[in-house]
Amino acid sequence: QAVPAGSQVRLNLQTGEREAKLPDSENGKSDTREERRRKRLGKVDLDSNSFTSQELKKALAKMKESEKAERKVRKRFPAHEEEVRKKFRPIEQLKEEFEKLNVKIETDYEIMVKLISKFNSSASTLDEKVAALYDLEYYVHQV
Repeated sequence: QAVPAGSQVRLNLQTGEREAKLPDSENGKSDTREERRRKRLGKVDLDSNSFTSQELKKALAKMKESEKAERKVRKRFPAHEEEVRKKFRPIEQLKEEFEKLNVKIETDYEIMVKLISKFNSSASTLDEKVAALYDLEYYVHQV
């Protein structure tokens, strides 16, 4: 069920029903953060159980416009990106540096691919397959 932005929603443990409290408006003014959320999505009928395709298209168009505006802001402030680049290095560069130290860095994805291939391998013993499943469960849980 769609509810207006800023509403308080709770689960009543005695009845098992979800309840929503509409935001209080003081002097006709609403919270500026909530107002910005409403403007971002545009006019949408929040009382209906579903949205029309036109409403969804308009909301998506507004989201795309705001994304373009954010890109323009990022272009105006490239110093921030330079600051981030100074603090962090690309993973490829880190891998090269660790290879020089004879240390191999693997991403979670690479490790998961190896575990799946070990599990699917007919040469693996039952204990190796069980261990691969336990390790795979750990990595999948992180994702």
